Amino acid sequence: MSNTELNQRYQDTYKALVSICEGEIDEIALMSTIVCELHNSIPGFDWTGFYRVTSFEQLKVGPYQGGHGCLSIPFSRGVCGRAASTKKTQLVRDVNTLPYHIACSSSTQSEIVVPVFDKQGEVRAVLDVDSNQLANFSSTDQKWLEKIVMLLTPCYDRVFQP
Repeated sequence: MSNTELNQRYQDTYKALVSICEGEIDEIALMSTIVCELHNSIPGFDWTGFYRVTSFEQLKVGPYQGGHGCLSIPFSRGVCGRAASTKKTQLVRDVNTLPYHIACSSSTQSEIVVPVFDKQGEVRAVLDVDSNQLANFSSTDQKWLEKIVMLLTPCYDRVFQP
């Protein structure tokens, strides 16, 4: 797929997500919808999901599509942990070159992990996308995924009242 086609696919996906998610502030509902739309709209997304910060420097698997993911990842391990601890997107062309990579699936060849922030700049989750193809992700993916995860920001500033 050309970069122009990929940009168009992301643009269409983003517009759909904005429309579908308008007014929703529930974290799980938003994560589930974002994962579903991305997984089914962007080629080469073989595992697409969120890991949520559930305790001090600890990520737990959230909504995802694809095979089983790791259930729990500390900030000190893996590409997801690195994205959470450094607060920076991790774009990995070949996961086999990283000594700290956690192989939740032996078929994963490349990965992109995008941190999700609240309005105070704290990491609340990471979006993890794995591909079974080498070098599947680019700066185009990074740009769009960083924009898409911002749809989650409003849900972290609400006060829950049943």
